[in-house]
Amino acid sequence: MAWLFIKLQQSLPKKLITKIIFFLARIKVKVIKDFLIKNFISIYSINTDEVLKKIPDDFITFNDFFVRELKPNSRIIISGEDNICSPADGKLTMFGKINNDTILQAKNKTYSIEDLLQENKTVTESFYDGIFATIYLAPYNYHRVHSPLEGEIIRITHIPGTLFSVNEVTTNNIPKVLARNERVVCFIRAREKQAAIVFVGALNVGSISTPWTGLIKPIGRGAARDLILHKSVNKKVNKGDLLGWFNMGSTVVSVFPKGLISLKGNIKKDQKIHMGDCLGSINEEISPNAK
Repeated sequence: MAWLFIKLQQSLPKKLITKIIFFLARIKVKVIKDFLIKNFISIYSINTDEVLKKIPDDFITFNDFFVRELKPNSRIIISGEDNICSPADGKLTMFGKINNDTILQAKNKTYSIEDLLQENKTVTESFYDGIFATIYLAPYNYHRVHSPLEGEIIRITHIPGTLFSVNEVTTNNIPKVLARNERVVCFIRAREKQAAIVFVGALNVGSISTPWTGLIKPIGRGAARDLILHKSVNKKVNKGDLLGWFNMGSTVVSVFPKGLISLKGNIKKDQKIHMGDCLGSINEEISPNAK
């Protein structure tokens, strides 16, 4: 059945479907909004005990619930200034070393750091032989994305693209899908190096939002562009600080330059991970405490 799912995605009007979902998720009529929220909770067994606001009354739309905030201490951020944390809840589908410029999407499927970031050689070459970690966010996951390390937002870019699904069937069968879909990239300067947290859009993901840009809608075609950042929002981020959120679900690809970090030794492919869990650590020679 995988081939049928792929064929449907290739033939269906993905942008139109996503626009319809965008509209439905923002209906403010109480009876419709409450129906969508309550059924979503039931279908996906959402843990409502950790949700900050009262359900459903405090949510204006279904999308408002989908990007819900959690109560304080619902996620524990790994301590230690040299530890880095998972930026999101989800499944750790792929991780490891970037092989020269090549990132593993799935078995026998790869894409390049150039494809992913759409940047010049000066930027992309800094990630050669670096580290990457890919986290898939299912519909039931918490959909806010946080900074894995302390640093400063230096740029946020928007890269137009298509809107394939990013579930396992798609990533296993469609080449370079994570580097073909719409995406938003947050570049973070950390320890004099530059990391990149990539929000990958997908089917039904009508938009991505960040505190520095507001709502970013998919545009489909065109060149990558730097976004204007709100000057009123502090660009310095601590580990665990909010970077943005998906308006419906998708994938986060974190890429780190060569030498900046090492991944935790006991993480496993396809393990469930929570935002704040230890993902790795800053290398000793980079640490300000190194002697």
